[in-house]
Amino acid sequence: MHRNRRAAALTSLAVVAAALVAVPAAQAAPATPAGGAGMASAGSNCRLSPSGNGINHVIYLQFDNVHFTRDNPNVPSDLEQMPNLLNFLTHNGVLDADHHTPLIAHTGTDILTSLTGVYGDRMGQPVSNSYRYFTPAGTSNPAVTFAYWTDGVFDPTTAAPTDTAPTMVAPDGKVAPAPWVPFTRAGCDVGAVAAANTILENTGPDVPKVFGPGSPEAAEAAANPSLATTDFVGIGVHCAKASARCAAGNARPDLLPDEPGGYTGFDGLFGAKYTNPVISPNGPVTTVDGSTPIVDSAGRPGFPGFDGMSAANTLGYVAQMQEAGVPVTFGYISDAHDRHPSGGAYGPGEAGYVAALKSYDNAFGAFFQRLGRDGITPANTLFVVTADENDHFAGGPPTPANCDGIHVPCTYSLLGEVNTNIRGLLATQQQTTTPFQVHADSAPNFYLDGRPAADAPTTRAFERAVGRTTATNPYTGQNQTIVQFMADATEQRLLHMTTADPLRTPTFTAFADPDYFLFAGAPNCTAPCVSVNPAFAWNHGDFSPDINVTWLGVAGPGVRHLGVTRDVWSDHTDIRPTILALLGLRDDYRSDGRALWEFVEPSALPRGLRGHRSTLDALGAVYKQLNACVGEFGSNTLAAATTAIRSDTPGDARYQATVAGLTALGQARDRVAGQIAALIDEATFGGGRIDERRARELTAEAQFIIGLSAVGVHT
Repeated sequence: MHRNRRAAALTSLAVVAAALVAVPAAQAAPATPAGGAGMASAGSNCRLSPSGNGINHVIYLQFDNVHFTRDNPNVPSDLEQMPNLLNFLTHNGVLDADHHTPLIAHTGTDILTSLTGVYGDRMGQPVSNSYRYFTPAGTSNPAVTFAYWTDGVFDPTTAAPTDTAPTMVAPDGKVAPAPWVPFTRAGCDVGAVAAANTILENTGPDVPKVFGPGSPEAAEAAANPSLATTDFVGIGVHCAKASARCAAGNARPDLLPDEPGGYTGFDGLFGAKYTNPVISPNGPVTTVDGSTPIVDSAGRPGFPGFDGMSAANTLGYVAQMQEAGVPVTFGYISDAHDRHPSGGAYGPGEAGYVAALKSYDNAFGAFFQRLGRDGITPANTLFVVTADENDHFAGGPPTPANCDGIHVPCTYSLLGEVNTNIRGLLATQQQTTTPFQVHADSAPNFYLDGRPAADAPTTRAFERAVGRTTATNPYTGQNQTIVQFMADATEQRLLHMTTADPLRTPTFTAFADPDYFLFAGAPNCTAPCVSVNPAFAWNHGDFSPDINVTWLGVAGPGVRHLGVTRDVWSDHTDIRPTILALLGLRDDYRSDGRALWEFVEPSALPRGLRGHRSTLDALGAVYKQLNACVGEFGSNTLAAATTAIRSDTPGDARYQATVAGLTALGQARDRVAGQIAALIDEATFGGGRIDERRARELTAEAQFIIGLSAVGVHT
């Protein structure tokens, strides 16, 4: 992810905060009375593992763009350069090297999918890290994915967005269920360290939302947003009822008014200003090795910013929370391939990149040693570690050609994504000047002014024009078509990209060659429409194996010791049901994923998953290929949609026939995938057992639908 790409949007938040802070102070949320210091025990009310698997702690970590596979065959991969982490996972559990992202594959979508177990269509953020929404005037405004869980649409240009849907919008139009709820209901506090939307993400809508528009915190956010970021953003604890942590600090009500089953009487600590004194009463929270207080760029203790969440900082906070009696922690770790904090990108094997990975490896070494001294080990702790997505490296060959980064550093004379002004190319190459805006990306989402229908002549002509644009790739020297795949309204639904909020649905989405980053600049190429931008060299979001295939590590009680495996095709929706199945907890909704029973000891599985193993394995495998964004069905339909969108037959007959076929296939997919999900969910969480005959029938139906998608759907 390029979290720093949202910096420009966030600079306008002071304006939004100033508008919000003018609301009378009487609306501020009441504070919980302060109590004593935090305690080392999680509390006798915490029932983290009613399954009896002996799990007393959960530590979930999600990297930003850290790779298991090599980006240069001579240079060890990111994880190979972090043996303290890699060996811990492979010696104590399993590392799945055939793990996948949803679409589009950006940090916001990927982390939120991992946390919730559902695709973007069911939690509101299939397009990230920003998106657009249509206004009553028919144009579109920008919005930011990163906002606190219960926020409305976060438009940094205005305090009053015309789209009133929640940021995290569920299929019923309400706020999607929050990921910490099963744990806090079980009596366990949940710590959040920069984990997307589970903490305050900004000083604009978030601070007034949680603390109250007229609160001192909102006043600080308006007057000094930099200090407010340090104090209130990025760090928090969602407390169980009667939690010692929230009783000891400046807690605020943890409000989830739309939560299924209700959620009242719970509090939370929001921000380092109120969390740090509770989890670290004897001084500031430090890096994981205890050597350095964690501070912002001005030297103030607190949140150092999202790009400042190095392994040393994140693991320092996670360890401190666990030691203070917060038994469940979710943490985000920033990437190692960008030049933090100055900006710019490294190529594989560059000295700065290798040094960053070495510091990450040292941090994990210190982390596991520290936890071991605390008695927090794989014998009683479930460790789950993954990355949001992989990346495509946009750059030329290294010098020297045989460099490995470890013994011989690599350097790059040409490095950076290929910035492409798609508006300029459309005007100069295709004579297309239809008014539009775009969510700039390697997988750009187009929003045509006036919201024309998918089959309107304006839309179809524009899509064809986008599909015909070309550029000379500076890395290959070849003139090429920029866009590789396209998804119209029908295909976006099949890829789980259409939410309950129609205003944020793009007219269509393009997936470019991953070297390219498309934006909408001037309607000409007076300034070059295609140029290399060395500030960013690691592209994602796209539909491409080097982006969509990532990794998942799981270790702890009940987890099989399999080392590295590529035998199980999984994706981010499977992480949450696997965690909950091991714990014996459940959500109030059905996941889009499934528990990865292949990685769990039979004795640690729910009883409903212990029998009919070959049938169950076949059902689980075909379910993923049928329902996952980048599974066989999604890949096949995206290829068919692309061909149809590019077509220009009389009466647009080919396109219309393909849309009809894809619509029918989608209905069949939804029906069968829903039945499979219900069968697996009941066996995993409902106490039921797999009906082997029905499972085989559904496996055959799913295979048939996938087969139909592979042979084409047009006439």
